Amino acid sequence: MAARVLVFALGSLLVLAAMLSAVKTFVLPRSAQDGLTRSVFVLVRLVFDALILPARTYENRDRIMAFYAPVSLLSLLVAWILLVLVGYTGMFWATGTGTWYQAFRESGSSLLTMGFEAPPNWIHVLLAFSAASIGLILVALLIAYLPSIYGAFARRETAVKLLEVRAGDPPSAVEMLLRFQRIHGLERLGEQWQAWEAWFADIDESHTSLSPLVFFRSPLPQHCWVTAAGAVLDAASLTRSSLEVPRDPRADLCIRGGFLALRHISDFFDLPYNPNPLWPDEPISITRGEFEAALDRLAAEGAPVKADRDAAWRDFAGWRVNYDRLLLGLCTLTMAPEAPWSSDRAPKYQSRRLLYRRERRR
Repeated sequence: MAARVLVFALGSLLVLAAMLSAVKTFVLPRSAQDGLTRSVFVLVRLVFDALILPARTYENRDRIMAFYAPVSLLSLLVAWILLVLVGYTGMFWATGTGTWYQAFRESGSSLLTMGFEAPPNWIHVLLAFSAASIGLILVALLIAYLPSIYGAFARRETAVKLLEVRAGDPPSAVEMLLRFQRIHGLERLGEQWQAWEAWFADIDESHTSLSPLVFFRSPLPQHCWVTAAGAVLDAASLTRSSLEVPRDPRADLCIRGGFLALRHISDFFDLPYNPNPLWPDEPISITRGEFEAALDRLAAEGAPVKADRDAAWRDFAGWRVNYDRLLLGLCTLTMAPEAPWSSDRAPKYQSRRLLYRRERRR
């Protein structure tokens, strides 16, 4: 009798764990880590990491990795159903079903609403009804939230695609500033800072409450939401630190909104970074030579570059240090395409470590 009570309790816990995982992943309107969801994504990632090993080009790797997030989502549904199936198998056995095989058949018949096993008593009728309800709820949750996921994905990718027109391909902060100077004039940059501040707020909310979105890849292999974010943040940082233009608080707000969004997403995935960086104790990945070359190119194209390069470098580093490690960590996690000042200096092929090792932050 004690064994049956224990099995019934363990079965109930498995069903509860599956339901709680579904609620955290799709229903809860805030970021909440879930061990089961993480485990499924890690296991699927191990398979995809093995699949991309023979790929010689980034395009081939990207073509394979485009299936990673959708396959992980479907695998998550399978994991939930398996947990519920095993849990109800234990509960049916504990309440008097003869053998484990019979309990498994009754559990599967109820959960999948196949109806080939008739419950023999009222306790099994209640279990069958609850199992059928839970199975339908899990499938309905995934179907109902797919439009939300793809709606957020479409909003994200529209901005990424528009950035190609303004910042080149791959996106570059210097190219963005030069194109604005040639086409609109640098005084029109304020509109972009405002638009991208709203974009950062959107991905902050959507990529933590619907975390699989982080791994959904852009339609084109050279596009990526992380490198787009880096190009915009660097363009705003260069504008504030190095260009003789009127101060626009919208640039400051865009940078702050950007690094807060990247920080919250990094927090969700436990990516290591210094949460309170203080320059120069936390150096940035951009070298002084790279910074000087960027200013030389801007000056050669007629951009109003500040004369005091030392002060400009200190100011730029003071802005960049807020998001430097965040940007590189997310580039590695998402296997971002190469882009200047972001994925071109991020550690390569270490996404598995970042995905499933929770490192202790400094």
